[in-house]
Amino acid sequence: WLALAPVFGEAGRSTIPAEVSEAVQWLRCIHAPACVTYAQSLLGAPETQLTALDNGLRIASEDTGHATCTVGLWIGVGSRYESEKNNGAGFFLEHLAFKGTKKHPQSALEQAVESMGAHLSAYTSREHTAYYMKTLAKDLPKAVELLSEVVQSSALSEAEIEQQRGVILKELDEVEGSLQDVCLDLLHATAYQGTPLAQSVLGPSQNARTLTRQDLVDYINSHYKAPRMVLTAAGGVNHDELVGLAKQHFSGLSFEYQDDAVPVLSPCRFTGSEIRMRDDAMPLAHIAIAVEGAGAADPDIVPLMVANSIIGSYDITFGGGKHLSSRLARLAAEINLCHSYQAFHSTYSDTGLMGIYFVTDKHKIEDMMHWAQNAWSTWSNITCEVLAFCFVHLFMLILSIYISFFLSIPFSGTTLICDDIGRHILNYGRRIPLAEWDARIEAVTPKILRDVCSKYIYDKCPAVAAVGELVTFSTQEIPYIHM
Repeated sequence: WLALAPVFGEAGRSTIPAEVSEAVQWLRCIHAPACVTYAQSLLGAPETQLTALDNGLRIASEDTGHATCTVGLWIGVGSRYESEKNNGAGFFLEHLAFKGTKKHPQSALEQAVESMGAHLSAYTSREHTAYYMKTLAKDLPKAVELLSEVVQSSALSEAEIEQQRGVILKELDEVEGSLQDVCLDLLHATAYQGTPLAQSVLGPSQNARTLTRQDLVDYINSHYKAPRMVLTAAGGVNHDELVGLAKQHFSGLSFEYQDDAVPVLSPCRFTGSEIRMRDDAMPLAHIAIAVEGAGAADPDIVPLMVANSIIGSYDITFGGGKHLSSRLARLAAEINLCHSYQAFHSTYSDTGLMGIYFVTDKHKIEDMMHWAQNAWSTWSNITCEVLAFCFVHLFMLILSIYISFFLSIPFSGTTLICDDIGRHILNYGRRIPLAEWDARIEAVTPKILRDVCSKYIYDKCPAVAAVGELVTFSTQEIPYIHM
């Protein structure tokens, strides 16, 4: 707080508790030789180097000289690129990725990874897919070679497809037990009904039973193209070496589309609507309410992130009482509004969902819905003092990624940075540095916050998804939001 106070002026400085100030001063005395200014810490982040091959593949890396690194391929494809027929194909491929390649059967692939003391992993989202490896920096060449095989030469054997079909069906059953995931998938289904963003990442169980090997091959041939891929590395990596490895293993990646038909994402229309799954046997209700937010590259994204920081989050296990970070959190604790809530902003290339997800008792649903919408309305009279607290909270979220990296947490830190680089290159075409994030956050004024929030909230009909005991839940209690 003491380091950030000059950014917010006297209003920010006056909010620092005396105990915190004294503690920071004490730490400064102990670690005086290592102290740097706030501005220096922003500029101290390693530079992200970016190179493109002739086929359109981009290579991005950050070198910190650590003995470990994370390297991976981030691909601009996910469930939003799928149709009703092949929804879930990307997730199916993720399950098959490490079950053997044309060169290495599964046992040999696993042995190669284990002999390096490495960890191979992957994930699929609505717009991105990633395959990455956490390993020692000296094993970077072997890691890139294995990743190239996994992405370009997956065996996709019929026997393994049938085995993974059963695994995926079990996983779909397990996901049904995660009510937060169910609720947020339902929110997408109603908010973006009739568009690809309504589809879940895992896909329906029917598709898991019927997808064929040819469906998966067609999916790869349609979407795994060099211009939509970024080879990313963070940690003890040399960029020139990484570029050389990319030329060696990925120069053969196709950049041509069948019939020159480059897939173009169609706009996904937001619909204010409501969907519920009533189950009176459940002890609690899980509810998400959201309006349409900004896309990833929209300049409104930072003010909306600040706005979400004002609402914050709460869990019944939190301590703090009246000292909780937001007005809604304090209210939730004082009058037992809910068991937990969290503000969220799910961003996509051209749209987003800005909302609040909460878990509460059936008799508190309408009260919580009222106060959640009331929290949105408070953005219309935000003050400099409240904004200062939000800046600290929001910037610390961004800074935490860099802190984990700088403190030499080799596996989790390098993976977070690698993921950040990959998604930034796909979304923005470049890595946004920490100093630029700081400047964008600092530029948000109460007037900007009021104007941006009014744009997204005023007289907008929200989308609502609810799961659980909803006896008293009525759509008549969900009016237009007025500010």
